[in-house]
Amino acid sequence: MTDTIKDLWREADAVCFDVDSTVIQEEAIDEVAKFCNKGSEVQKLTSSAMSGKMDFREALSARLQIIKPSLQQIRNFIKDRPFNLTPGIKELVGLLQQKNVPVYLISGGFRGLIGPIAIELSIPLQHIHANKLKFFLNGDYAGFDEKEPTSKNGGKAEVIQMLKEKYGYTKLFMIGDGITDLEASPPADAFIGFGGNVVREEVKSKSKWYIESFQELIDTLQ
Repeated sequence: MTDTIKDLWREADAVCFDVDSTVIQEEAIDEVAKFCNKGSEVQKLTSSAMSGKMDFREALSARLQIIKPSLQQIRNFIKDRPFNLTPGIKELVGLLQQKNVPVYLISGGFRGLIGPIAIELSIPLQHIHANKLKFFLNGDYAGFDEKEPTSKNGGKAEVIQMLKEKYGYTKLFMIGDGITDLEASPPADAFIGFGGNVVREEVKSKSKWYIESFQELIDTLQ
């Protein structure tokens, strides 16, 4: 790891975080699956998707077809199973906000589940870029919005490119645990691999800066 990326980190003008296994300790879709008693079937597909063995949208669609979560199940899940924030994330986001660095959450997960996390971290809801579940009028599962860039391979890169074009960021960081996060740089100006919840060897080996605790990023900023 070079000092250059650390120097750039001190000057970051935007920071994008992945959510599952980065901002929170869990993989949300696996937790929803367990809640709906479809846990083991879905976990196999999540592993394939995260390691890049399967097209992302295909894996997302297949997992949701197994779970078919209703609106009521999603509401009950949010109420009964709040996610656990990864240690240090609240402090890190707070520090970035003090420095007026905008923070975004970019996820292949679902906006409805990420909203409460953003609120807890004081991140504006319009800074969430994630997938949208669709429901029929009676509340049954009706699919997901396939127009969202985050529902497909390369979607995170597309969101980052859009943010850079819209706001002119030149030192934008992407931080995450998965291959889809690593692949978003470029266009992200720098990538930090995160292994505090799960270590993915391919991400670790390809990251210029790989951390297992957010404390390292907090210390570098102070």
